[in-house]
Amino acid sequence: MGGGIAQVLVKSGYSALLHDVAEKFLAKAADRIGKGLGRDVEKGRMTAEEREQALGRLKTTTDLVAVAKADFIIEAVIEHFEAKAGVFKELESHARPEVIFASNTSSISISKLAAETKRPAQFLGLHFFNPVPVMKLVEVVPGLETTPEAAETAVALASSLGKTPIRVNDYPGFVSNRVLMPMINEAVFCVMEGVADTSAVDGVMKLGMNHPMGPLELADLIGLDVCLDIMRVLYEGFHDSKYRPCPLLEKMVAAGRLGRKTGRGFYEYAEKKA
Repeated sequence: MGGGIAQVLVKSGYSALLHDVAEKFLAKAADRIGKGLGRDVEKGRMTAEEREQALGRLKTTTDLVAVAKADFIIEAVIEHFEAKAGVFKELESHARPEVIFASNTSSISISKLAAETKRPAQFLGLHFFNPVPVMKLVEVVPGLETTPEAAETAVALASSLGKTPIRVNDYPGFVSNRVLMPMINEAVFCVMEGVADTSAVDGVMKLGMNHPMGPLELADLIGLDVCLDIMRVLYEGFHDSKYRPCPLLEKMVAAGRLGRKTGRGFYEYAEKKA
């Protein structure tokens, strides 16, 4: 997600500094960004010269001190509160006081994350969708303390990237995953209870509901661990049994069957992804 966000930033004329914990991750991200922009050239969406200019606006670093020059910071780490809060606490000591912090979280409370910083008024959610270069939607999620000016800045940024920003309020899962994840979870229940097998469940949703991808195929693409994390956020946030994660989903994650990224989830994939 971080690489995808950086890609749309540099393509739209912004300079982007991409940070990660190791050079090998940054090298892979830069390679994916280069290939992604290359596909844009092949499809006539940009020229080869524009691609090179865009890549020239991309910088990478493992040193978080470098964010001192940033005008806007977007976090896109694993969907765990503690991990995200830790990143923001570290950012706090390097970023300028007026800089807005945005989290790409897909479900975690923005107000709770903001409270871990000294700038809750300049903190919000900016939830991009995967794959970022393709998907148009961005959920803009103000926290309890977010100022209207900070929210307007985030909306303007998303719009300048060619995205469609939609404002939603700060509740577990926001709108997208509050609706999507229970559907995926229920599809897993259907498999666990023997209502139908994986391909049949997906087939019903694709042919009967006109979904381009079945819920279990989509879960494999998202990552079953991510789906489970979001279901747990919903369950803990609402204390409602309708958000209880399916035991089969928990079992598959415990077994390391996480979907496309491990080569096996509800389906098997010929090539494992990193």
